[in-house]
Amino acid sequence: MDQRISLVTLGVRDMERAAAFYEALGWQRVDSPDGVIAFDLLSQTLGLYGLDALAEDIGVPAQTLGTGAMTLAHNLPDREGVDAVMASARAAGAKILKPAVESFWGGYHGYFADPDGHIWEIAHNPFSALSPEGAFRWNGY
Repeated sequence: MDQRISLVTLGVRDMERAAAFYEALGWQRVDSPDGVIAFDLLSQTLGLYGLDALAEDIGVPAQTLGTGAMTLAHNLPDREGVDAVMASARAAGAKILKPAVESFWGGYHGYFADPDGHIWEIAHNPFSALSPEGAFRWNGY
């Protein structure tokens, strides 16, 4: 298996509400088949899929597919970008779990939950510079 993630799929209760949240953050949908809403990212795609349909596809009850046990991270080149995204997320309806603050590891970050409870970390890591396109690598580019 190659060391990469191609697609992150979030199970959501209301696909249009979830899509509107990400569109309010400035993301743009791409064409996709009925039942899936997709946003292309840098070398990956974020997909939104109905929670009940996802559970059916996996073969488990929907209540077993909780959220919050992992985070999705979005890194930015500076602290101001973190503050701007956190403000946009709040305005789009996110629940701020931790306002952006200085971190013990020397960066600056905060956390929010989207309308379905998926947790995002918004961070500036001065030790992991982003590529000119905004791509992230643990030790920088």
